[in-house]
Amino acid sequence: MHKTTLRIGAGAGYAGDRIPPAVELAEKGQLDYLVFECLAERTIALAQLERSKDPAAGFDLMLAARMRAVLPACIRNGTRIISNMGAANPLQAGHAVLAVARELGLPQLKVAVVLGDDVLATLTQTGLALPVLESTQTLADLQPQLISANAYLGAEALLPALQTDAQVIITGRVADPALFLAPLMHHFGWASDDWQSLGKGVLVGHLLECAAQITGGYFADPGYKDVPDLARLGFPLAEVSASGDAVITKVAGSGGCITVATCTEQLLYEIENPARYLQPDVVADFSQVQLTQLGPDRVQVTGGSGHPRTDTLKVTLGYRDGFIGEGQISYAGPGAQARGQLALELVRQRLADADYAEFEGRYDLIGVNAIFGPSSAAMTEPAEVRARVALRVPTLTQAQHVAHEVEALYTNGPAGGGGATRNVREVVAAAAVLMPRNAVHTTTVLLNAEGD
Repeated sequence: MHKTTLRIGAGAGYAGDRIPPAVELAEKGQLDYLVFECLAERTIALAQLERSKDPAAGFDLMLAARMRAVLPACIRNGTRIISNMGAANPLQAGHAVLAVARELGLPQLKVAVVLGDDVLATLTQTGLALPVLESTQTLADLQPQLISANAYLGAEALLPALQTDAQVIITGRVADPALFLAPLMHHFGWASDDWQSLGKGVLVGHLLECAAQITGGYFADPGYKDVPDLARLGFPLAEVSASGDAVITKVAGSGGCITVATCTEQLLYEIENPARYLQPDVVADFSQVQLTQLGPDRVQVTGGSGHPRTDTLKVTLGYRDGFIGEGQISYAGPGAQARGQLALELVRQRLADADYAEFEGRYDLIGVNAIFGPSSAAMTEPAEVRARVALRVPTLTQAQHVAHEVEALYTNGPAGGGGATRNVREVVAAAAVLMPRNAVHTTTVLLNAEGD
């Protein structure tokens, strides 16, 4: 018999998130599902570069550490794990989970891997005329630099995996809220055209997907928005009913807080139009959402809704976009700001003499104007500054030249420079196109620790 309330926890809000709060949820959260959301816009493109160097790479680097930390408690408590840590190589990620299971003495573990989000071959063969969103370019313009193309799958793609007896489900690119919506659809039997329920499920997923952001992380501002025990910040969970309404809470005794204010900030996070939040499964409507404080660290969420989904899926493109050459150097003591500014002007002139003036660049004094620009010069003389120069250039050699010019300030610039650093990196940019959803085909592969 199905539970009338499903408990879903957020084990990560991004690839580098902390592990101890996820362990706390796994051990004490009495969860049905623990979801790790770990993909940002460019993550798969970067992972694809790693996979091109090593066919066994291309998934989240913290996958094994996370699984090692939470698998014993999740298996013991009957908690299923769902995660997009598969990134550019979900099948290999599934095998990595099995390796951890063997290491932990869990030979019965099963992993379901969801495939089909990688649509690079499909697009390059048939979709070169697709317009790039928010750009005058087409996909064809980017093709020579393309690294990856991944469609945002919806919850429907995860349902076959949930219908197996796999304890762990690994995906590549899936819309963040869909990782939470899928178990709700599976458990409560919501139909794929039950727009109101799907909209509510997306709302729950959106509130949980950034993990600690709803328990006080990124919210805290001393003296204005104080958060208790921030050092032991806990991750959130939702108690969701069959109607789709939910209560957002956390493990008793964990740090942080869950209030109408923290939930409101997360509700509005990355939302362009609250009445039309475009997702693969539904166009969610948050415009009538009500948040009610039921008690300490318990906020009731009602009023979510939805409208019929679109006929297209968003596809994120990762492509090479040149290199960034960066150098930094510090100045301290009397006249630090003036010496730092002189250092920037020297590098600017030397790079202009090398015909670099046309390239996009930043010349910042960190601690003075690096965030708000030239108009934000400090009203009082700072005790120390750090000069930073960064240019986006076409080639690796040019990027190295930029970094070298900053380091050369040691003996070719103002007095007292120290702590110079150099950094050169390839730029992986992200763009997006829309493709027909019927052109995306997904499959589920079931792996077993005893004989995968």
